[in-house]
Amino acid sequence: MAKILFGVSGGIAAYKSLEVVSALRKRGEELKIVMTEEATKFVAPLTFSVVGKCPVYVEPFQSIEGSVIHTTISQWAEIMVIAPLTANTAAKMACGIADNLLTMSALAFNGLKIASPSMNVRMYENPITLENIEKLKKNGWHIVEPESGHLADGEYGKGRYPKAELLIFEIDRMLTPHDYEKKKVLITAGPTREAIDPVRYVTNRSSGKMGYELARAAYLRGADVKLISGPVNIDAPYGVEVLNVESAEDMKRAVLKNAKWADIVIMAAAVADYRPAHISTSKIKKTSDELNIKLVKTDDILKELSKIRLSSQFIVGFAAETDDLLRNAQKKLKEKNLDMIIANDVSRKDIGFDSNYNEVKILCKDGEIISLQRNEKRLIAHNILDTIKSQSFKEF
Repeated sequence: MAKILFGVSGGIAAYKSLEVVSALRKRGEELKIVMTEEATKFVAPLTFSVVGKCPVYVEPFQSIEGSVIHTTISQWAEIMVIAPLTANTAAKMACGIADNLLTMSALAFNGLKIASPSMNVRMYENPITLENIEKLKKNGWHIVEPESGHLADGEYGKGRYPKAELLIFEIDRMLTPHDYEKKKVLITAGPTREAIDPVRYVTNRSSGKMGYELARAAYLRGADVKLISGPVNIDAPYGVEVLNVESAEDMKRAVLKNAKWADIVIMAAAVADYRPAHISTSKIKKTSDELNIKLVKTDDILKELSKIRLSSQFIVGFAAETDDLLRNAQKKLKEKNLDMIIANDVSRKDIGFDSNYNEVKILCKDGEIISLQRNEKRLIAHNILDTIKSQSFKEF
């Protein structure tokens, strides 16, 4: 749980910060919010306080238990975020002007710092504003660039408040140790689809969420990440190269093509074990009471991978089981020459397929078994990467 000092300056985009604050609060971050007087004209402090379940400060000369407020809250926080950052506030911060609680706190703060400019396109593109933003960068502020699009005043251009997911991602990247720097990680995720005819296919219930969280976590920790993904309804993780595939054969080709690039391969995809022996070139009509489809085995990608793997590589498999979890996972670990396997019980409704939560057992090649209790897949992903780190690269 991080201690986040969230600053809101007086722009029309102030209301968009509520979504960010809400998301941070829901996942357990500890928040304090600082608003300029102008910001309160767009969103009431009470609204931020209720959404964030946290205190909101506006008045610069109030005190907390006898201490000056801007020095107290600036010492408390691990990271300071200002979103939106208006042209006026950026100009003050660039020049060291501290005439309200937000600019006082920013001047006193010496931890991790993120700011997201948001304003009219002509204000943003004014050379003075761009110069001020460059000054902030030189003074340690990580700038999340505004998006381009339709603006609140009816103009079109660069100046929109970024998506909440991007801002949270950048906060996470600042807070996460980069212990996977210089590592190349290849991850597979999602289901495959095996065509029956042009409109039908055989698939499974995998949502891809676990693989996508692993890709996101690895990138946050500094890795160069490639994600080979079957068909899913998830936005691609920021910063990750995504290679989209459909069938088991497509995934096999993509894995074998990219395998030697990677230091670590994590096979989290739920690849179909069988595919139709024959694919009809036209839609099969509903003409009889029964339809018999002959299925044949797909190629075992992990077995194919074991034939070409480099001695320096660390290979991780997944075992999604409904019974005999450990026995089946141990068999797969040995037969497919893996360094580690992640086993989870997909018969449970509260974890696994299509859930944001998981509970897994990590089986290591040396016989160690690590149990991870039910938690968000976002956090399980980091636990898995921690175990890979401890089991593989000694230079970590």
